[in-house]
Amino acid sequence: MSDAIPSRPTSRDVAQHAGVSQATVSLVLGDRWRGRVSPARAEAVRAAARELGYRPNLAARSLRLGRSRTVLVVVPSLTNEFFARMHAGAVRVAAGEDVGVVLYPSPEGVGPARDPFASASATLDGVLASSMAVEALAALREGGLPLVMLDSEPHGTASATVNPDIAAGMRLVAAHLLGLGHRRFAHIAADVDSWTFRVRARVLAGELASVPGARLVRTERAPIAVAGGLAAATRVLEATGPHRPTALVCDDDMLAVGACKAVRRLGLRVPEDVSVTGFDDLTVATAVEPELTTVALPAEELGATGMRALLPALAGGPAGTTVLPVTLSRRGSTAPPTGP
Repeated sequence: MSDAIPSRPTSRDVAQHAGVSQATVSLVLGDRWRGRVSPARAEAVRAAARELGYRPNLAARSLRLGRSRTVLVVVPSLTNEFFARMHAGAVRVAAGEDVGVVLYPSPEGVGPARDPFASASATLDGVLASSMAVEALAALREGGLPLVMLDSEPHGTASATVNPDIAAGMRLVAAHLLGLGHRRFAHIAADVDSWTFRVRARVLAGELASVPGARLVRTERAPIAVAGGLAAATRVLEATGPHRPTALVCDDDMLAVGACKAVRRLGLRVPEDVSVTGFDDLTVATAVEPELTTVALPAEELGATGMRALLPALAGGPAGTTVLPVTLSRRGSTAPPTGP
């Protein structure tokens, strides 16, 4: 005689276990309870759902509502570790809320993103986009989809914006190097026209201009890659000769790794002759020797916070801007300058 197959818990079971109505269960598990259900009762419903192992029937809900709970995550590149971490954070939060995630690497990078479906608004509930201009997502937003921007310039048409504090990060870099005694700087800038890199350039120039004797000797743009950093730093160091900068401030860790290679290939030392800083705190930052001093951006928390901001926006919630704190990881690639 075979064992009976246990029935799947229903919303009615959750309601009875929590001592509330099915309507209350629907509000709480659909994240529409605020202002309608007390926090204590909402937590009782969530606890009952956990104890019973209840999971909403997404297929039935999709049929009932006429659409699925699916979010499109748009990134400029799949090969960049920062975007991989961001995606992981977004997926973690979405999984806890029974929201499906579709990852879409824009074929145009930070340029205009094509609609990957015949009509995104007919297939999706919202868009989470990282490091892009809101105008680049026009094709995806024709149906008025809620949009949350990550690491992007705040824009009135976005439902919300979540950014790491890029300006604070560059101020930390400048203060660290200036405190070590550096006064001649070069900026190895990412050859990408986006908000985040414009902020880095503006803040670095402003911080140096406020300190007597400090100057930006040269800015050299490069594609974000080790080879790009190598070529750009080589051009800077060869062109400036004996008046070379004592610090290379790089927009990205991959550029910084290339810059370190350039210093060594020219017979110089990191950090004794030239200090090098990065940005992002990718895995490569501690895989090189000396390890990179770099700004640690909370990439996974960025994705998680962005998804949390998008969920209420799906129900028409208010827009807002969130800024996440950053830190400076001080490592072996920076030291006081030697010589005069």
